[in-house]
Amino acid sequence: MTTRWLTVCSLEDIPVGEWITFDTGVEELLIVNLEGDIYAIQDLCTHDGGNLADGQLDGDEIVCPRHGARFCVKTGEVTTPPAYEDIKAFPTRIQNGMIEVEVELI
Repeated sequence: MTTRWLTVCSLEDIPVGEWITFDTGVEELLIVNLEGDIYAIQDLCTHDGGNLADGQLDGDEIVCPRHGARFCVKTGEVTTPPAYEDIKAFPTRIQNGMIEVEVELI
């Protein structure tokens, strides 16, 4: 498997407790600033395939806006039905004040 680091945005662009979406060219990611730590997960509810970006952050979980499924922002693990399948989590890092995410190349 070959991976690559993609630059998402400046760390200043995502205040604590906020998130943005980022298109890798393969899939949409949710980039979350959780208490100053940056996490990246798929922007996809495994229950019905919808986006999570319009949901709410509750602690370290993103709550799907349609049916209330919850996913851990740190790991992508599903924590509450109606979803039962985890989503992907991606490594992140800060380089020179810029957020980068590591993705697989196709």
